[in-house]
Amino acid sequence: MKLDSTVSAVVTGGASGLGEATARALAAQGVKVAIFDMNAERGEAVAAELGGVFCQVNVADEQSVIDGFAKARAANGQERVLVNCAGIATAIKTVGRDRETGAVKPYPMDSFEKVIGINLIGTFRCIAKCVEGLLTADPIDADGQRGVIINTASVAAQDGQIGQAAYTASKAGVLGMTLPIARDLMNEGIRVNTILPGIFETPMMKSLPEPAQLALAAAVPFPKRLGKPEEYAQTALFLIGHDYINAEHVRMDGGIRMGPK
Repeated sequence: MKLDSTVSAVVTGGASGLGEATARALAAQGVKVAIFDMNAERGEAVAAELGGVFCQVNVADEQSVIDGFAKARAANGQERVLVNCAGIATAIKTVGRDRETGAVKPYPMDSFEKVIGINLIGTFRCIAKCVEGLLTADPIDADGQRGVIINTASVAAQDGQIGQAAYTASKAGVLGMTLPIARDLMNEGIRVNTILPGIFETPMMKSLPEPAQLALAAAVPFPKRLGKPEEYAQTALFLIGHDYINAEHVRMDGGIRMGPK
């Protein structure tokens, strides 16, 4: 798909990190961008800078997503690109013990359900609502292409670490549904691909102490550093622009394979 001012896009989690970098990269190509995010202050600022529109959206809430797409389309028209970056992470063992007493600590199931609700169900919800609109739009090229969807999983989908049961389950779900969704949409001219980022310079990562960040960077085979959000955006734009890549996933991790911890 050629990216220019005739194309509009929705980026979830677009107010920071991987999503913000992607929104900026799309806008630099002339694309009309709508940012879905919970952080209204930051989202409004980024959207204003890009000449886009901000929609305060909770991807775990059906009506919030419906309203977000309605606002985005009222401003920019039917989106042809959806990039799903909204997500959260937790680190809780399946069963733990209190360090002082040795007492068994049950898993807080509400936490597990929240991660699945945002990362997996939220991603699928945005895909479904985007596709509802795309199916009413005309194809834009000789192949009959209507749109492109890019999802964000994680290397944790394949290399889940200690305490990552919920996060890994959610991201493995995103990875696993890539092919069947692409097959669902194969007669509608909509491509679906998924990126599996490794350890990236995101707000969550930057909240860690510097020694922890340096240790994580040192674990990357090459280059020995954290990934840059702009590199995620570069991959997203490549997948959007390459019309023969469909139902695929791409690890983008400097060659790292995560150990147990």
